[in-house]
Amino acid sequence: MQEHSQSRTASCRCGQLKASVTGEPVRVSVCHCLDCQKRTGSAFSAQARWPAEQVAVTGQAKTWVHRADSGNEITHHFCPECGSTVHYRIVGKFDGLVAIPLGAFDGPYFLIPRHSVWEERKHGWVAILGNEVEHIH
Repeated sequence: MQEHSQSRTASCRCGQLKASVTGEPVRVSVCHCLDCQKRTGSAFSAQARWPAEQVAVTGQAKTWVHRADSGNEITHHFCPECGSTVHYRIVGKFDGLVAIPLGAFDGPYFLIPRHSVWEERKHGWVAILGNEVEHIH
């Protein structure tokens, strides 16, 4: 019997750039670092990571490369039309993985963060809840 692997799609706001994933992510987290706050325009980010071979990207993307708060190189892939980040990669700890913001998925409610990182930069009014969340400072 062949195992069925569900495919899910994330897209930019205008729909031009898409990332389709198969299988389950290897990590789902929220991050409070300043880089993620700037990227999202919010107090934190929420993302899931899949092995690169489980991610298919279609459409045109622009990239921007810089150093994250961790010191690792991060490459953002975003739509040149609407500016939405659809995926990014971090060299170092997450080599070979593609991170996709949870809010970019067409149906974003299927994932639950299990890690909360860079909590020393977390805003005092933010609480990440859940019995299975690992809080990392």
